[in-house]
Amino acid sequence: MSNQKFGIKNCVGSSAVSPRPPQGRSSRQDKYLVLLPTYNERENLPLIVWLLVKSFTESVINYEIIIIDDGSPDGTREVAEQLEKIYGPDRILLRPLEKKLGLGTAYIHGLKHATGNSIIIMDADLSHHPKFIPEFIRKQKEGYVFQMEMIVRARQLNYTIGEVPISFVDRVYGESKLGGNEIVSFLKGLLTLFATT
Repeated sequence: MSNQKFGIKNCVGSSAVSPRPPQGRSSRQDKYLVLLPTYNERENLPLIVWLLVKSFTESVINYEIIIIDDGSPDGTREVAEQLEKIYGPDRILLRPLEKKLGLGTAYIHGLKHATGNSIIIMDADLSHHPKFIPEFIRKQKEGYVFQMEMIVRARQLNYTIGEVPISFVDRVYGESKLGGNEIVSFLKGLLTLFATT
């Protein structure tokens, strides 16, 4: 296990810091949207959704979970459809892609359906435990930001940066989808970020 971070990000911009509602939305009740991209996560999906619902419910946090299945051949979409029926379409939304288009496309597709004013990006493989979400939300409300690009841009603007260490665990079911292409793309993005900031 190693310490990793997962991110909370506002819908209004990639380097937004304070939780502001998007234009036309009320700030009376913050709503946290979880983007949960899946590919062959049939066995993990019910557990991660249950843990998310438990964490949000116990912490009295308004939430919505968007499951973006990336054309899984293992029946993940069917499991997601059942979860949508169990928890209701006001809490679980299935927004599948017809074929495997990749993680970035899944996030973009999920964002198109976002109704919350803050976004939580998580893996469905149980490597990020939802029990840390309330602490992330607390930090976010104090003005902290998360994720690599936001951290670099926040430092440029002299914002405060905070961390919530979590235990990153290996997946319980299935196999990692992280391959050489994803690593190369991440490194290219990182180099571009540092070259342009």
